[in-house]
Amino acid sequence: MISTNDFRTGVSVIVEGQIWTVVDFQHVKPGKGSAFVRTRLKNLIRGNVLEKTFRAGEMLPRAIIDTREMQYLYNSGDEWHFMDKTNYEQIHLGKEALGENTDLLKEGVTIDVQFHDGKVISASLPNHIELEVTQTDPGFRGDTATNITKPATLETGAVVQVPIFINPGDTIRIDTRDRKYISRV
Repeated sequence: MISTNDFRTGVSVIVEGQIWTVVDFQHVKPGKGSAFVRTRLKNLIRGNVLEKTFRAGEMLPRAIIDTREMQYLYNSGDEWHFMDKTNYEQIHLGKEALGENTDLLKEGVTIDVQFHDGKVISASLPNHIELEVTQTDPGFRGDTATNITKPATLETGAVVQVPIFINPGDTIRIDTRDRKYISRV
């Protein structure tokens, strides 16, 4: 159990049977009446944000979240297989746990998987990933203008927008959160 007086950003609690993480909190002591804690909570499973007020000192069950680094092994249909790097245990995850950027996964990439009571609640790709460009229109000498992009197919089959000076065979760094080109490696 954790008291609302001990709330800190990133603390996970169970409210109404669901797992929430404290995004923001504020202790308020009005001139009249008892103190309270105004919070913004993010649901770890669905991702929605809730603003909720608790009495100061109210006790809530604390959610124990276990984060493990897992290495991507292979894909079979709609399942992606991962291996825990500490005990070599293998699990498979679906698209609902991994999100929309599964086409950026390359064999050997390490991701963070969060568990609660032995069940997977979320998985997050690294913020940046390096992939090789396999197909794009070739760049020409003098193509250095900024803000002009072209589609490029990466080694995993993903298609992202890259500057016009990128050629097939170049290795580029991609931001997995918004699928944008960062730099050439």
